[in-house]
Amino acid sequence: MTSVKVISTSTIHVANKDSTVEEEIQLTPWDLQFLLFDPIQKGLLFRNNPITTPPIIIQHLKHSLSSTLSFFPLLAGRLSVTEHDDNTSSVSVICNNSGALFVHAVADKYSVNDIVSSVYTPRFVHSLFPLNRVRNHEGITKPLLAVQVTELNDGFFVGCAMNHVVGDGTSFWHFMNSWAEISRGSEELSKPPLLERWFLDSSASAIRVPLTKEKMIQSGYDGFVPEPQCERVFHFSKDKIAELKAKANAEIEGESKNKISSLQALLTHLWRSVVGSQGLEPEEEVNYSLTMGGRGRMKSPAVAENYFGNAVQVGIVRMKVKELLEGGLGKGALEMNKIVGLHTEEKMKSYYRGWAENPRLLTMRSLGGNNTLVTSSSPRFDVYGNDFGWGKPVAVRSGAGNKIPGTITVYAGAEDGVDFEVCLSYEILEAMGNYPDFMDAFSDPPPNNNKLFLPN
Repeated sequence: MTSVKVISTSTIHVANKDSTVEEEIQLTPWDLQFLLFDPIQKGLLFRNNPITTPPIIIQHLKHSLSSTLSFFPLLAGRLSVTEHDDNTSSVSVICNNSGALFVHAVADKYSVNDIVSSVYTPRFVHSLFPLNRVRNHEGITKPLLAVQVTELNDGFFVGCAMNHVVGDGTSFWHFMNSWAEISRGSEELSKPPLLERWFLDSSASAIRVPLTKEKMIQSGYDGFVPEPQCERVFHFSKDKIAELKAKANAEIEGESKNKISSLQALLTHLWRSVVGSQGLEPEEEVNYSLTMGGRGRMKSPAVAENYFGNAVQVGIVRMKVKELLEGGLGKGALEMNKIVGLHTEEKMKSYYRGWAENPRLLTMRSLGGNNTLVTSSSPRFDVYGNDFGWGKPVAVRSGAGNKIPGTITVYAGAEDGVDFEVCLSYEILEAMGNYPDFMDAFSDPPPNNNKLFLPN
């Protein structure tokens, strides 16, 4: 049991809403595929600022959140469901200003260093987020956005949960960046969201999903609860990443005209260390599930960088253990590069069109499984630029939502480079520490801290 005490809960509505018209936003295949997922849960850790006090911070964040929701009215809405006779439903978002949830909590037994200096992420961090054990389709009755601000003994944590049907990681951090901008005193956004959904054709707005309203109103958990795992953050500096990229490209020179990217080299380096630490048979298949963004691939101006919604689909790299481990860094990185290259605009449209004709709801269990890593988020997201008026965050962490063994969350480093938040068993994470070459590229030495916070 964690020592996180809820002080108050409140509902935050759109500021100065004077319209009684409840706008309905139809959802796309990119949105609807996430109905069975958990909300996106990401949070920022701050140290106390001597010029502010918790009551001032709480009231300021509530006020600025209300103002920010004026630009993102769908986040104050709810899902709406129209049932059909064939046990299917059409789902949309109603911008009815039902409001976002705001939770004020205290966990003064914990410090900032308990989070940033521990070898493994403390399990209590999951209690710093709202909407735990909630599925996205429960957005009929539950808020599409929830915030929990938790006071620590020398800092505070701003945990945010956003329904994944409403938007992807790009949209999540777009909202967070906008909230921070408003909180710093701006009255307008430097990057207003594009709220209109993009459809291939008009028929896509009436997509039916194989889920009834009764099922959506129920608790939503299908009995699949992953066993407790450990989480550890690995930091790779800009120089170390450049070395890995150069090595990967040198190994494939003459074999391919493609250039391995920094992230592809780094992901493959991690993949090889995980697989090498699992003791798998040489002929076993291992998979790496990648999230492909559509904003940079789609030529339509309607799917611009400020498009607020989901614009992602999944690509899977498949290899034999022997190929991955004996083929060198370049071999695995090249296979990853090929999968990324296959996801062209036409590929994205084909998936979109096919999903509309035959809806398939994703689950973390279907994406993951044995011998599979699943990567989400991106080092391109502006995480550490979220200054709400009292300084930049010192760390970012994610909640329990959508966590299965093999989940890899990618962030930009606080100063430079890239951070990987890796969710695996304690045994595998320990074995990775002894895997050849892996820790050589890991930039930070293990913290001098005996608080491991291992799962029970």
